[in-house]
Amino acid sequence: MQIPALPDTQHLLDRLAANVRARMSRRTGDAPVVIGIQTGGVWVAQALVARIGIESPIGVLDIGFFRDDFARSGLAAALSPTRLPWSIEARHVLLVDDVLYTGRTIRAALNEIFDYGRPASITLAVLVARDGRELPIEADAVGAELALPADSTLKLRGPDPLRLELINQRPARQVQHA
Repeated sequence: MQIPALPDTQHLLDRLAANVRARMSRRTGDAPVVIGIQTGGVWVAQALVARIGIESPIGVLDIGFFRDDFARSGLAAALSPTRLPWSIEARHVLLVDDVLYTGRTIRAALNEIFDYGRPASITLAVLVARDGRELPIEADAVGAELALPADSTLKLRGPDPLRLELINQRPARQVQHA
C-alpha cells in the first residue's frame, strides 16, 4: 500500500471547524460543551473552539482507567485527572479527539462521560479518521479520512505547532549477505 502524503494540519483544523459549524447550525439551543480526550484531543479542541467561537472552558477527559486493554497493558505512566468544569446533564457535548482508528478510545470516553451524567447528545469530531475500525464507531465531523497501512501509527505532535506524524512500525528488513 502506498502511504499517502499527510495533509497540512492547519487545513484539517479549518475543514473540521467548517464541518462542526455545519452540524451545530442544525441544532437548536445552547452551544455545546466541548470535551477533548487527553492529550491530542485537547489540543484539537483548543484549536477548534478558537475557530468556531465557543467561549465556554474546555473539558479534559483522561480515559486511562476506562480502556478495555487496561488489564493487559497496565496503568499508563502518567494519568491526568478528568476535568469537566460544568455539568453535562442534559447538555449537548462535542467530544473531540485527534485520530479515530479502532474506536476503542472513543468507547472508553463514552463510558467515562456517562459516569458524569446523561448528556442530551454527543457529537464526535476528529481531526483524522483512519481505516481499521474494530468497533462500530464513526465520527460526525472529520478533518480528513485516510487509508493507512495497518503497521503504521498516526500521531499528533504539539501543542505548538500541531503537526501529524506517520510512524511506520514495520521492522526493518534484514539484508542477507552471501
